[in-house]
Amino acid sequence: MSDTNAAPIEPLLRAAPAEGALVVATIRAGEHSVVCRGTAVDADSRFELGSVTKTFTALLLADAVARGEARLSDPLITYLPPTARPRWSSDITLLHLATHTSGLPRLPRGSLRTALPAWYSNPYAGYDEKRLFALLGRARPHARPGTRVSYSNLGVGLLGHALARAAGQPYPDLLVTRLGVPLGLTMTTCDPNGPQVTGYLRGRPRPPWKMPGLPAAGALRSTGTDLTRYLAAHLAPADVQPAPLARALVEVRRPRLIAPHTGDRLCLVWNLRPRAGHDLIFHGGATRGFTAFVGFSPQAGVALAALVNTAAGPRAPFLQVAYECLRELAATAMPG
Repeated sequence: MSDTNAAPIEPLLRAAPAEGALVVATIRAGEHSVVCRGTAVDADSRFELGSVTKTFTALLLADAVARGEARLSDPLITYLPPTARPRWSSDITLLHLATHTSGLPRLPRGSLRTALPAWYSNPYAGYDEKRLFALLGRARPHARPGTRVSYSNLGVGLLGHALARAAGQPYPDLLVTRLGVPLGLTMTTCDPNGPQVTGYLRGRPRPPWKMPGLPAAGALRSTGTDLTRYLAAHLAPADVQPAPLARALVEVRRPRLIAPHTGDRLCLVWNLRPRAGHDLIFHGGATRGFTAFVGFSPQAGVALAALVNTAAGPRAPFLQVAYECLRELAATAMPG
């Protein structure tokens, strides 16, 4: 790992704040590179991933299906505690949750009241699992399940709770045992108390991000080293053990529906954009102090992860630039 291959990701180096911490990991032609910028930042520095966490949750779902613990068609209500089973959940399946077609709102009703006092620092720190289940009956679907794509942190957060209940482990432990250990992700956890880079919003340091009620939607931290291993597994599932996880890595990237207006495909959480001769599969995320992007192209054999310790904003198009770098990596790797 070195910083000698910066040319293909030069746009990202320009897009990130000069004074910030930046890590960009790439895979191409079987070679791995991690470029780091910032004081005391290296390939093993932990960054918050925000909604990139959802791709890990999707992989846990596909792994549970491969193990025979769950089915995509299973109703969500099967996996909710008996005291938290609203009527509407009977029509929502695990597949609906993983494709943002559950009809559920972006956030659970009642969460904003808890979030507003800490909106610019740690808005969901006070919204724990007990409060989630107590208020779950008030989270009315906006549409009939399966009829509309509508991004939902609540939906993927509930998916994480369902998978944890199916496996008999809390989500943070399940992620480590099912994904972290076999893939060698030694620094990828939901723990907000471990060492990590300090995040910034509008030039001010932010406290470590906490999502105790919905960890599967955005609580992960990871590093350039770990994300390289994570993306390498998506590029070469056949090299992964155990066998259920290898099958899951194939299933997680299979298109499930076509998004309206854009023509993009939705896989299990991942976005897939067809290009000439290859696909780009990607997802972004952000917290109050960090922005993250991961993406790969199976046909081109390339992958990219980009992490920066500043929050995304309309004047900081980090995610779009990261996608364009992935597109360029893939285009230059394809024959002809």
